Amino acid sequence: MPEITSRRGLLFGAAAVSAGALLTGCTSNEPSDPEDEPAGNNQPAADDKPGKPVTIGFAGPQADHGWLNAINDNAKSRAEKYPDVTLEITEGSNDTAQQIGQIETLINKKVDVLVVLPADGKALTQVGLKAMRAGIPVINLDRIFNSPQAYRCWIGGDNYGMGLNAGHYIGEKLKGTSGARVIELAGLDNLELTKQRTQGFDDALKNYPNIKKVARQAAEFTVESGQAKMAQLLQAQSTFDALWNHDDDQGVGALRAIEQAGRDDFLMVGGAGALSAFQAIKQDDGVLKATVLYPPTMAASAIDLARALGQSKGIGGLAEFEIPSSLTLYSAVVDKTNVDQYMSTGFK
Repeated sequence: MPEITSRRGLLFGAAAVSAGALLTGCTSNEPSDPEDEPAGNNQPAADDKPGKPVTIGFAGPQADHGWLNAINDNAKSRAEKYPDVTLEITEGSNDTAQQIGQIETLINKKVDVLVVLPADGKALTQVGLKAMRAGIPVINLDRIFNSPQAYRCWIGGDNYGMGLNAGHYIGEKLKGTSGARVIELAGLDNLELTKQRTQGFDDALKNYPNIKKVARQAAEFTVESGQAKMAQLLQAQSTFDALWNHDDDQGVGALRAIEQAGRDDFLMVGGAGALSAFQAIKQDDGVLKATVLYPPTMAASAIDLARALGQSKGIGGLAEFEIPSSLTLYSAVVDKTNVDQYMSTGFK
């Protein structure tokens, strides 16, 4: 999974309050003067209607993980929705020098807006600054640049929130279990995002004094590492009540190890939102009972933001004339009660 620095910024969703709902009634029967109307009533907001043509440059890393492939698919499909959007997309690369070169090509093409998911946020900060200085606003997707001057808007997931919500879900499920034991299958420990997920998980569990985390292993976000590390956990822990796995891709391997060990005496919560996880949750005949989202739909939202920016519009449902400077997505918990709602967003 991609690395970001956690942002506790704007949480944006369908619950955004419309400016109209905040208006008080007018007691006068006289026609209102347009100049007296609140500014929020008249701001141009992006919608589905065709507007000013916008060319968006999109640069992301190599799609070597299900989640990253879904990022590219979401960006492409969202751009195709708008007849006024032309998407210039680069071939994904994990080589920072190559990605910098690709972004510089987009700058030279004078695209209207750039959407960049950097292979390495720190390493690509300078090219983000170069675009901004050239008058091309940047939507920084997920892996954050080192300087806020390198982007106009950041949008990404909430790694701490993933851990927090996973911990609370497990905590509520085990609330009546005395001496409950929990284990954790983390991702790459050298990534800040893994540390944030673990911190959120640990902080949530502090609310449940009956629960103790008894073991943790770090895998590598791959099926093979998930299977190997889960096998080690199962061998070391003869009994436990719940498992949180940071990533649904490595969860495929973890489930293989669990099946091979013949274990079904605990509940498992995953992370990210893979289609295979959703299908297993819906089938409800194994240990996987829920997963916590790290939604790749953020790429579609990044295209929406870039289009609004290119057309000098704000966001429908918000009173401001401009798009926000940061937008942190919520890590919802998906279980059998709501899995049908999220099934179409699952990545392969």
